[in-house]
Amino acid sequence: MSTDRAALRTLAHPLRSRLLAELRVHGGATGTELAAALGTNTGATSYHLRRLEEVGLVEDTGTGTGRRRVWRAAPAPETSVLGVGVGGEEGGSDEDDAQAANWLALDYLAHFGDRAQGWLRERGAWEASWQEACGLEDHTVQVSAEQLTAMRAELLEVLERYRRVGQGNPQARRVVVYTCALPLPSAGHR
Repeated sequence: MSTDRAALRTLAHPLRSRLLAELRVHGGATGTELAAALGTNTGATSYHLRRLEEVGLVEDTGTGTGRRRVWRAAPAPETSVLGVGVGGEEGGSDEDDAQAANWLALDYLAHFGDRAQGWLRERGAWEASWQEACGLEDHTVQVSAEQLTAMRAELLEVLERYRRVGQGNPQARRVVVYTCALPLPSAGHR
C-alpha cells in the first residue's frame, strides 16, 4: 500500500481528522491540550496521534516528554484534503480507499462549514479591516482540465509566498484559505 493510501485510511477516522485539522490550524500542542480542545480523553488522543505519526501526518517536535510531548502537523503538500492525496493513483484504489476518500472529503466539508459559521458568528468582534478582508466568495471560470490544474498550482504558489511573507510580522494573523474547484453542470443538464 502506498504512503498516500495508508495515510488516507488512517485519516478516515473522526478523531484523527480533527486532530490533524487542529494541529494544522492552531499549531503544535500536547496530547492533553488537544484532548481538551476536542472534548476527548488523553488516552484516545495519544493513541490516535501515534497512528497519525506512523503514516507521517503528524510528528513529535522533540520538545517535552510523555504527556507533555508537543505534536505538530507534518509538512504536507497543500494540494488535497488535509494534505493527503485522494485522487486515483497508479495501481488503482480499492473500494475501501474510495470510501475512505469520500468520508474524508465529507468530513472536510463539515469542518469548513463549522469554521465558516464560526467566523460569521464572531466577525463582529474583529477589527473592521479584518471584517472587510475575510469572508466567503465564489468565482466562476471557464477552463479545461489542464488549465484548472495550472490555475490551482498558481494559487498554491501565491499562498506559499504569503505564508513566507507573514512569518515574523507582528501584525500578521494566521488565516485559513479553502479552495474548492468543482465543475458546474453543462447547459441543459441543470
